[in-house]
Amino acid sequence: MSALLSSIRVLDLSRVLAGPWASQILADLGADVIKVEKPGRGDDTRAWGPPFLKRADGSDTEDGGYYVAANRGKRSITLDLKTEEGRAIVKQLAAQSDVVLENYKVGTLERLGLGYADLSANHPELIYCSVTGFGQTGPRAKQPAYDFLIQAMGGLMSVTGERDDKPGGGPQKVGVPIVDMVTGVYAAVGILAAIIGRHTTGRGQHVDLGMMDVQVGLLMNQAMNFLLAGRTPKRTGTAHPNIQPQRTFDCRDGQIVVVVGNDGQFATLCGLMGRPELASDERFATNGRRVVNQALLDPILDAAFGAEDRAVWLERLSAANVPAGAINTVPEVFADPQVVHRGMLRHIPHPLAGTVPQVMNPLRFSAAPSCAELPPPLLGEHTAQVLSELGYSDADIAQLAERAVT
Repeated sequence: MSALLSSIRVLDLSRVLAGPWASQILADLGADVIKVEKPGRGDDTRAWGPPFLKRADGSDTEDGGYYVAANRGKRSITLDLKTEEGRAIVKQLAAQSDVVLENYKVGTLERLGLGYADLSANHPELIYCSVTGFGQTGPRAKQPAYDFLIQAMGGLMSVTGERDDKPGGGPQKVGVPIVDMVTGVYAAVGILAAIIGRHTTGRGQHVDLGMMDVQVGLLMNQAMNFLLAGRTPKRTGTAHPNIQPQRTFDCRDGQIVVVVGNDGQFATLCGLMGRPELASDERFATNGRRVVNQALLDPILDAAFGAEDRAVWLERLSAANVPAGAINTVPEVFADPQVVHRGMLRHIPHPLAGTVPQVMNPLRFSAAPSCAELPPPLLGEHTAQVLSELGYSDADIAQLAERAVT
């Protein structure tokens, strides 16, 4: 099967997570992604450990888990962009690329002569995607940002966590770098949209993506709750602010999650609890009434679930097609038969580790592969290969290394 983006080359000047997550998606879809890294150091995430990827003999490599999670399918070259020769090579690569992806501070690449205007002047088909904390314009445009900061500033932490009047109450961040990852997905979507647009116009364009903008969009229903009702959304723990009952419940031997999405499912749940009359009770008959009267409904539900073990409730709910499940640990996720069946974990050959575990791309195509076969590259692993493709001789490549350009 041919990879969908096998004709696309991406020059990836990004590092840390949002940009690399985007380029890994493109690599999974078949793009030739050339990752440019700083000589001797590389992407910051290489040092973000432990844990580090281990060699076949059990010793640590220099690649941390963050890096290994977001750089599959790429070729790594090292270039010092502070040198004239390094910048010249970037310009050569950009001239042969469909996409340039970068996440430098606003204005940095322009000062180096590597901004969108510079690289597109003789290459109008170029798509140039900039990923920053706050976008290319506005009062915060030049400020640095990380996922945690944007979760706080963008309102996500204000609606995540237990209520202040309960144990553990207070704002919490999401347990994965969700803003970075979703920003990466948006970047990939934006790049693909620009590629399609280029077929019509014959020209590329500058895609400007700010993490803060992404997080504001992620407020979604909570934002609309505020915009429609004028009330500041509050943390509700695991309880959904718009749909009830939908939260965690304490069974006799542990917790489960129940997700009732409509009135029919609620009626079924009432029958399973031996309280069918609740489905027609005017206080609970519709979702809207259940949200308004949640304080009255919760004790009834808590008593019912607390009277039986988790396994009993999960079996009942599953048989009745009421969505419910255990709160799995990460090891339990990868042992789940559905996750195993879908092949979400694979081990790819790696030059130092023998194999490297990789969580797969969730896309599935009927007539195309959806995941790259190359492991996360070693620092500068492909420098000589890429430079030779540009026409550099072995002697030229050796001299660039001697002068610390690569």
